[in-house]
Amino acid sequence: MIVIDGRRHTSDVIVFPDRVLEGWWRREGHHLNIVDLEKVFETETKPEVLVVGTGYSGIMAVSSEVREALRSRGIKLVAQPTRQACATFNELLKANRKVVAAFHLTC
Repeated sequence: MIVIDGRRHTSDVIVFPDRVLEGWWRREGHHLNIVDLEKVFETETKPEVLVVGTGYSGIMAVSSEVREALRSRGIKLVAQPTRQACATFNELLKANRKVVAAFHLTC
């Protein structure tokens, strides 16, 4: 579970500067692929940083294709277990960075 702006979420989410995409689903549950981030790539305001929460135990893997796609777009990737990724996301927000987060909440 994660709380965003006072609202509890129990399924995976992507947090944009202006909205929360609930029920984020990946093609392969424990592997992050490019197609899973289409909404991030389509956003009008390109993030400087994408924070990926890889689950409670950090089990979700980020594919090399995702890493390359982000690098080629000039987006820094921070992939951490979700609890740590939440803290990093909040720090980046406080520092006024353009940041989007994709949080896997289980595993």
